[in-house]
Amino acid sequence: MAVLVVNAGSSSVKVAIFGAGLREVLAGRVTEIGGARARVEIGPLQGARVVPDHAAALALCFEAMEEAGVPVASLQAAAHRVVHGGAALVAPCRVTGAVLAEVEACVPLAPLHNPANLTGMRALARLVPELPQFASFDTAFHATNPEVARRYAIPAEAEAMGLRRYGFHGISYASLVRKVQETGSGQVPRRLLAFHLGNGASACGIVEGRSVATTMGYSPLDGLTMGTRAGAIDGNAVLRLAERHGVEGAARILNRESGLLGLGGASDMRELARAGTEEARFAVEHFCYWAVRHAGSLIAAMGGLDAVAFTGGIGENDAGVRGAILQGLAYAGVRFDAAANAAGAGVLHPEGADVAVWIVAAEEERQIAMEAMHLMAGEA
Repeated sequence: MAVLVVNAGSSSVKVAIFGAGLREVLAGRVTEIGGARARVEIGPLQGARVVPDHAAALALCFEAMEEAGVPVASLQAAAHRVVHGGAALVAPCRVTGAVLAEVEACVPLAPLHNPANLTGMRALARLVPELPQFASFDTAFHATNPEVARRYAIPAEAEAMGLRRYGFHGISYASLVRKVQETGSGQVPRRLLAFHLGNGASACGIVEGRSVATTMGYSPLDGLTMGTRAGAIDGNAVLRLAERHGVEGAARILNRESGLLGLGGASDMRELARAGTEEARFAVEHFCYWAVRHAGSLIAAMGGLDAVAFTGGIGENDAGVRGAILQGLAYAGVRFDAAANAAGAGVLHPEGADVAVWIVAAEEERQIAMEAMHLMAGEA
């Protein structure tokens, strides 16, 4: 069984093919779709190409597959990452006309992401109409949050516009829970605090494998300090920015010019470390401080803490950031081995610790493929 996983962005397509045993057999991307600098990087296909649209990008993916000895005819399904499933799409599913309509209905909730996800699904349907397609939703994992956690304290007519907490990075958290379960003799700690730290960053409180609270809300802007996103900010401050810069200007500032970039001049932790300026140091301190502060809220929502897990580019690779966050969680009984943290070991807690601490490699594409395979097995 071969499954093609597609992550379509507004001007890019990332793909990965998984075979038997969920083994990745090919992966790559097409970038700058529709632009003069379009480029393909998939197995044997490398370099600049003319790529006018997403259909052309996926056709290049198929060309690369054939050249790599993974024929398109071997595919049994395609599986897509969809950022927003809204209130209706709260589990992986086969893509049907009704599902496409629901994803389109969520475009106002994710105007930068869902249109691209739809473009990928429709382009693939034109290229290989007989290939079954499935979708996994970044919001779905958090559908188990209690209503008191999901509802903003706003009037019902405003809530009816879809203004409520959804949470994101759900595919990553589902993968993290699965991997913890696989490495823990089938057991997941009852109260698990998970950090997905990358250019986009969030944290999640997970009780018995189910999300009960998370830091992102109506959009991926809320919560932790991020690469270019502000994180949590007073609504009146947002209104003041909109008053001064207009709605589009405020959106640009909050989503693309804030976070680590706004504080320290760079959105990448490695660049901040190399810069060595006071502003760069403060940006990293801000990132860690707010991770710890939001963690306290999640620990309260879980009623305690049994384990901590880090994933994502920063979570997996930045020992300094992990160490600062773990030190900040000492009040919650967290202890860690500094040498193991510096080495990036999978297990960071010392023997006999009350709270387990792990690094868990992100496997979002493999999680999407696995969910599609499970759905196909159920249909069979």
